[in-house]
Amino acid sequence: MACRKDGKGRVLRKGEGYRKGDGRYSYVYIDPLGKKRTIYAKSLVKLREREEQLQKDQLDGLDIYVAGKADVNFLFDRYISTKTELRSTTYSNYLYTWNHFIRDTFGKKKVRDVKYSDVLFFYTDLINNQGLQINTLETINTVLRPTFQLAVRDDIIRKNPVDGAYCEVKKRNGGARKTRRALTVDQQRKFMEYVAKNPFFYHWYPFFVFLLGTGCRIGEAIGIRWDDIDLENRIIDINHSLTYYQRADDSYKCEFRVSLPKTEAGNRRIPMMQQVYDVLQEEYERQKQEGFCVENVDGMTNFVFTNRFGMPHNPAAVNRAIKRIVDTHNSEEEVAAKKEKREPVMIPRFSCHIFRHTFASRFCENETNIKVIQEVMGHADVSTTMNIYAEANPDVTKSVIEKLSKNMDIF
Repeated sequence: MACRKDGKGRVLRKGEGYRKGDGRYSYVYIDPLGKKRTIYAKSLVKLREREEQLQKDQLDGLDIYVAGKADVNFLFDRYISTKTELRSTTYSNYLYTWNHFIRDTFGKKKVRDVKYSDVLFFYTDLINNQGLQINTLETINTVLRPTFQLAVRDDIIRKNPVDGAYCEVKKRNGGARKTRRALTVDQQRKFMEYVAKNPFFYHWYPFFVFLLGTGCRIGEAIGIRWDDIDLENRIIDINHSLTYYQRADDSYKCEFRVSLPKTEAGNRRIPMMQQVYDVLQEEYERQKQEGFCVENVDGMTNFVFTNRFGMPHNPAAVNRAIKRIVDTHNSEEEVAAKKEKREPVMIPRFSCHIFRHTFASRFCENETNIKVIQEVMGHADVSTTMNIYAEANPDVTKSVIEKLSKNMDIF
């Protein structure tokens, strides 16, 4: 049987071919699904290098066809479809993170082409050029790494290119997560006084009092119903939260869903402060006249805090409102300070979660029983209470040390 040769008279192996028209070499093989596939190269040496890699991958059981044809978005869609145990809040966060930061850029890369350096460049660009904080990058890594890990387990790739990338970028950029700072007493008072006196923002006042007076998570606060509030005994029953959920069938549409607490500690009963009782009593009387919320979310209705359309607030809208309030206050304060020839007293920008953080700080400044704080905050682990929320401000630390000094007659 005559041997097939290329244009230079070299003998070709089984499956190899030479195309005189363009001078390219080809190799035909059968993939794991039994389908015929072809790879090409401009030289016989390059072709045989690719053949060796192909054979090595096949011996390792790697699905190189998927790796070469599928993009990173394919991997994520495959990964997220397996995570049926995720709470709706977590699922929504994963989907938002992917669609917002990855899908239209890094997500379009072919799986086979992604190297460790590609992940480094991607992460570095997000930090240096797009202005993301290291906290946000950590969230992105939390989604991207397990996506590629599933590909490793499925024998699509040999090793995970994301491993170690986040730690390296984090080290280059200072290492520490950005600390969430609670509002100081003065900042808290100034913010609430401004909202209370401003006719454009006053409608937010009851909701902000509730957040600052209960320490509830934002999802718990927007999901609170009149059924959960006992005005007679002044008790608030926390047993669920609302998530503004990004629908899987349409990444541009969201809907509310009810979520149950992650742990038993999330189910709790919070006594009302007088200020919280007052705003709830006033809000109840107002809604008796104007009508209660009839919006139905997973069988629940009668929500306490709603927008002008009768829908529960969503966290993004709350954050936008806080930003408008802070920016408006600061603009007015700058003008007033200039007129009065003094330094302006500004309020820093913050998110709705800082209300919970601020409540915890005030609690820690006035209560020494960590277990009581843990119970009210709904933390499953007391270390969360101690490590995240028991950050005494400098003034409190100074006064405690001074008090300790007076009471220790040992020097």
